Amino acid sequence: MTVTSEQRFGEFVVVRVHEGQNHVAELVLDRPKAMNAVSTDMARSIGAACAALAADPAVRVTVLTSSHERAFCVGADLKERNSFTDAELVRQRPTARAAYTGVLDLPMPTVAAVHGFALGGGFELALSCDLIVADRTAVVGLPEVSVGVIPGGGGTQLLPRRVGAARAAELVFTARRVEAPEARELGLVDELVEAGQDRTQALALAGRIAANSPVGLRAAKRALRLGHGLDLRAGLEVEDAAWRSVAFSGDRAEGVAAFNEKRKPNWPGE
Repeated sequence: MTVTSEQRFGEFVVVRVHEGQNHVAELVLDRPKAMNAVSTDMARSIGAACAALAADPAVRVTVLTSSHERAFCVGADLKERNSFTDAELVRQRPTARAAYTGVLDLPMPTVAAVHGFALGGGFELALSCDLIVADRTAVVGLPEVSVGVIPGGGGTQLLPRRVGAARAAELVFTARRVEAPEARELGLVDELVEAGQDRTQALALAGRIAANSPVGLRAAKRALRLGHGLDLRAGLEVEDAAWRSVAFSGDRAEGVAAFNEKRKPNWPGE
């Protein structure tokens, strides 16, 4: 797959756009010597890359991938954390949070491509995406209580939203690692593919998503996110507000016209 543009954020994060998929961006975790352990510098770069992606109206889907052959991301850089004083840990916390919320708050649909280890903060980065494609080598989990902390990148909130409160409690409290087949069975990942195919299949899925209205995609994501956990009446109001934001858009007009004219839409994106 030919890369048409590439931008590096710091030393450890790359954003790529591929030929033939000009509306799909790939956010690459690129700290292979540390299995993508999230250091302060890497966290800062993830946040900066997400801010740039969020501000780009041409990006319809973002795919989160890894450059390491055997790991998606092994979580926080514990070697760096071990050197921190308490005051330094407190100062670092907003930077770490900004990395995870940066992915979580991306306005377009997001897909994580997971292989090998996705543990702790690594799995939380994947959980921050809307969909997770994993290959058969994937091993996921939130083992933070085994080192005296808790999942602090959204895991205690995102995991129960995926698998329910009791299942999430069991996974967090036991700190156990879950291999790919069971992860798919439990709903920890959404699609299970053959070894080495997670990135290819995630990009293909992103391409199918990106064929749809960018205005519609962002509004649908907003409705799904904001409505989750609300009672039905409140959720329907969230949905109605999202509908009103697209009902009079150029994309809606183009979509209806293309349907009636039996042609592929040429989305204006507004």
